[in-house]
This record gives sequence, C-alpha cells and structure tokens, in this order.
Amino acid sequence: MKDFTTGNVTKLILNFTLPMLLGNVFQQLYNIVDSIIVGKVLGKEALASVGASFPIIFTLIALLIGIGSGFSIVISQFYGAKDINKVKRAIDTMYLFLFGAGILVSVLGIYFSKDLFLLLQLPVELIPQATSYLNVYMAGMIMFFGFSGTSSILRGLGDSKTPLYFLILASIFNIIFDLLFVMVFKWGIAGAAWATVLAQSGAFISGIIYLNRNHNIIKFSLFKLVFDKEIFITSLKIGIPSGIQHTFVALGMMALLGIVNTFGTDVIAAYTAAGRIDSLAMMPAMNFSQAVAAFVGQNLGANKIDRVRQGFKVTFIMSNVFCLMMTAIIILFGSHLMKLFTTDANVIAIGEKYLIIVSSFYLLFSTMFTTNGVLRGAGDTLIPMFITLFSLWLIRIPCAYFLSSHIEETGIWWSIPIGWSMGTIFSYLYYRTGRWKKKSIVSHQKYS
Repeated sequence: MKDFTTGNVTKLILNFTLPMLLGNVFQQLYNIVDSIIVGKVLGKEALASVGASFPIIFTLIALLIGIGSGFSIVISQFYGAKDINKVKRAIDTMYLFLFGAGILVSVLGIYFSKDLFLLLQLPVELIPQATSYLNVYMAGMIMFFGFSGTSSILRGLGDSKTPLYFLILASIFNIIFDLLFVMVFKWGIAGAAWATVLAQSGAFISGIIYLNRNHNIIKFSLFKLVFDKEIFITSLKIGIPSGIQHTFVALGMMALLGIVNTFGTDVIAAYTAAGRIDSLAMMPAMNFSQAVAAFVGQNLGANKIDRVRQGFKVTFIMSNVFCLMMTAIIILFGSHLMKLFTTDANVIAIGEKYLIIVSSFYLLFSTMFTTNGVLRGAGDTLIPMFITLFSLWLIRIPCAYFLSSHIEETGIWWSIPIGWSMGTIFSYLYYRTGRWKKKSIVSHQKYS
C-alpha cells in the first residue's frame, strides 16, 4: 500500500468502526426503548423486572451466538473461494441449527423462568412481572435467531449495509409497537416483550424476502433446507471457543445480578437503567476493538509489524477520545439521563452514583479492549479469553460480594472498574511480551 500514513490508518479504522457502531446503537435501542417506556409508564417495579430478565436471556443464547459466528466465518470463506454450492449448504445447515436451537431455548427458558428468578434471589414481588416478560421474549427465540443468522449471512457475503438497514427498521417498529401495546392496549410488561418479538419477526421475514429477491445464489425455502454434517462440525470447531467465553461472561452477569437483587427493587431498577446508558456509552470502545482486530489480522498476515503498532496507537487514541467524551456527557448529565427511565428520586440517585463511578474509568475499559483487539487480530484468542474470565470471576465478582457487604450497592459499582484495571494490566503486559506476533493463522475448515 502506497503512502501508508497515520491519516490512512485513521481513515481505515473509522471506515470499519462507524457503520458497525451505528448498527450496534440501533441494536441497543431495543433494550433502551423497552426500559424507558416500561419505567415511565409501568413504574420502577416493571423496570426492575425487565432488567432482571436480560442476564438470563444472554446466558441462554450466549453459546449459540458464538457458534453462529463460526457459521458466518465458514460462509465467508466458501464465498471467497467462489464455492457457491458449499455456501448454500453452509447457509442451510446454519438455519436448521438455529431454528432447532431457537425451539430448545424457548422451551427451556419458559419452563425454568420462575426457578431462575428464585435462584437469583429476585424479590418475590417482582417475579410475576419478570416471568411474564421473559416467557413472551423466549417465545420469539426462533425469530431472534433467524434474524441474527440472516444478518450473519449477508455480512459473510460482504454486505454489511443491508443488515444495518433492517436493524434500523426493526428498531423503529419496536418503538411503535412499544407505544401501542404498553400505552394504548395496556398489555403491561408483556406488551413490551411482544413489541420486541414482533419487530424481530418483521426484520427476519424482510431479510428472507430480500435474500430471495436480490441474491441469485440464495433461495430460502424452509422445506428444502439440507443439513451438512461436516460443515456443521467445522462451524462448531470455530465457534465453540467464542461461545464458551460468551457463556462464562453471561454466567458472571447472572452472578452479579444475584448480588444486586439482594438490595431490593430500587437498586435493581437503577442498575437496569444505568446499565442501559453504560452499555451505549461503551459501544465506541468495543467497536474500535473489532476494527483494530481486523486491521491487525490483515497487516500481520502481510508481515507488516510496523503497521500493526501504528494501528494500535491510532486506535488507542481515537477510542480514548470517544471515551472521554462519553465520560464528560455522563458526569454532566447523568441524572437527566436517568430521568428518561423513571421519575423515582431514589432510583435516579442510585443510578447516577453508578454512572459517575463507572464512567470515570472508561479509559481503562477502552485500553483493555483496544489491547485485546490487537491480540485477537493476531489470532491469539486464548490469552484474552483467560484474562476476561479472570478479571470477571476472580476479581470483579468477589470484589462485588465483599465490598457490597461493607458499603452496600456502591461496592458493586466499584467492583466494575477494579475488574477493568486488572484486565487492562494483564492484557497490556501480555501485549508487551510480543508473543502474539508469533501466532500463525490456521484455517479451521477443511474445504479450501
């Protein structure tokens, strides 16, 4: 590449990051809109019930999300090799797997919903509403996996814009359905769940129609899908490590929620609302991490180590600039952001304290994710996984338990940056060893 300047690196990273960031922002709108409308219309008990459901949902789907990413990689490799027959077989196999998994997750989630909330020590008065929300949400898992799978197919075929358009459309309809079902039809907390299920269903059906009309190699027909055992096994080998990491992170989130739940409805509601704001604020750092991973993978493969260092430096600066802006916005307007979700003064005060503590350390989070992005891009995924699990299970959760017994829920909030600090230290120390440079890229599929 000629004239490979810092400006070129910046442009490449931004071109990759911004569309993905926009898509993730709209993805987050599902949860944010649900929480705002539920909190404002139905009250803090309903807001807390919605918040208690999401760690359970994430845990139930975490492994399957990782396996789905394995299918996406296989599809993209076959497409790059112009092996259209195997692209079709991989797509068929993915859909059959996801549909079967969607049914299984729905059944398990609905059957064990009440038991899971009891296990997490959710206050008894919240369990009926939380169970109602979770059961409806679980009933739509087939559509969720269908939409997720269709988006993965399009990305594997090199089309990253169309999934974004469907995501925007789904977000808009989710808002409309939320207002209609909760405020007009008075369906309560179940109405918010139905809004999400219907929005995802519409996006999935629209995606299938688009694929059938605009991609000659793909003609989706439910009754003509063919399962390919070898492609399935290959996809599992690629996707299961990521799925295991997602699962352990999800279980960690459930463990933390179990600690939060012991402090009652106000703290759960505050944790839910502040968590929505927090997740949105951390999106830039997470997307920059993915961008630098792709950049490092390409340049390390070309043995351009200097470009890798340059990409790390540029991404580090840009990601931290975004994080500083997010920190400033949250510290200045934290209470106003909390008021979007609830009018309860105590919930607002608790949530504002969470936001001030956590947002003050976004630079740590950004540094950790940027460093891990470099390691993953080099193909060194095992060490970042261990660091992530170590900082969550051996640092953050024990700290949350210990500190909360002395300074109540504030101790849970402080456990978050403590976990980040340890993750950042270990990630950077491993980066400095340079061992990641020696990781060769090995194909996980046998069809090349």
